Amino acid sequence: MKVLLTATVQSHICQFHKPLVEVLHAHGCEVHVAARNNLAEKNGLKLDFVEKVFDIPFSRSPKSKDNLKAEKMLKQIINKGHYDVIHCNTPMGGIVTRIAAKQARKSGARLIYTAHGFHFYEGSPKKNWMIYYPVEKYFSRKTDTLITITHEDYRLAKKNFHCRVEHIHGVGVDEKRYFPVGKDEKFRLRKEMGFGEDQKLLLCVGELLPNKNQKMAIYAMQRIVKQYPDAILFIAGNGSEKENLENEIKQCGLENNVRMLGYCTHLQDYQHIIDVLVACSYREGLPLNIVESMLSGNPVVASINRGHKELIHDGENGYLVSKDDSETMADRVLELFSDNQKAEEIQKRAYDFAMDYSFTSVKKELEVIYFN
Repeated sequence: MKVLLTATVQSHICQFHKPLVEVLHAHGCEVHVAARNNLAEKNGLKLDFVEKVFDIPFSRSPKSKDNLKAEKMLKQIINKGHYDVIHCNTPMGGIVTRIAAKQARKSGARLIYTAHGFHFYEGSPKKNWMIYYPVEKYFSRKTDTLITITHEDYRLAKKNFHCRVEHIHGVGVDEKRYFPVGKDEKFRLRKEMGFGEDQKLLLCVGELLPNKNQKMAIYAMQRIVKQYPDAILFIAGNGSEKENLENEIKQCGLENNVRMLGYCTHLQDYQHIIDVLVACSYREGLPLNIVESMLSGNPVVASINRGHKELIHDGENGYLVSKDDSETMADRVLELFSDNQKAEEIQKRAYDFAMDYSFTSVKKELEVIYFN
């Protein structure tokens, strides 16, 4: 069987679809990828686990003429490739692919689309429902199987769309990379990385973009360092907000307490030494960094949005706080620092919950969708 995976950018396939490719290879499938090559922007990412890669000029903007070029190129690739399955991802990647695959689908190719979080959901702006909902509903007619990764999206699509709808627990997190370490091992790792046994360490992960709202974590640190002067917040990611965040750090007088890590390819090293993960986004689909932290045995304090609510049950396996409420975020972090028993209970429940989102679990779900 030949399978074509498409997405707007190649980094998406690298970051989110290696488990799927492993499942396909285990069944003897040949896997190709068509997406825009953006790997130079992503240090360390390599698309070296598929048989063929096509560089297609997809654009995230619906208004870009590049998508017309992408559709033309993709149609030629699909018609020549004679694929059994065409599996598309990302909003524009999904739309362009389904247009380009019209004839191939008539000829018997199966069209799968993974929605990594619809733009329309409970609490989203009305314009999102007016613009994106009709588009996704229309293109569901050009889809054989829609895979959703949140329960809210699954329920909505199952009720209203025109194709088979399935749910999986995200794209999978490698439980061999992200796992709990004991106290002695954590202290050893901290020492190797230059940090103290009793030092309080926090991590915030995500592209440096306005939506990720890392400044909320920086403001929370102002309150935290009053009790723990040597506490450190690591901010991992790159993006357009880098300079603005650096300015916020200086204005808050936190140059010694907040470290910008840039794009980090070894996040597990930090997940294994921190005390708490903080997540501050305004919007999320299903954030992997939270699952990674849960699997690493860390409690999470996160802003309220639909993706965070999918993973965190407030007070049970983590904490949820209102968007931009940095004071309450700091209070929840300080509570975890001071109450070891509560922190350990949350860590245990978080780990057990997150195992459904592991590579092993998600691979089984994908295997059922593809081969049963």
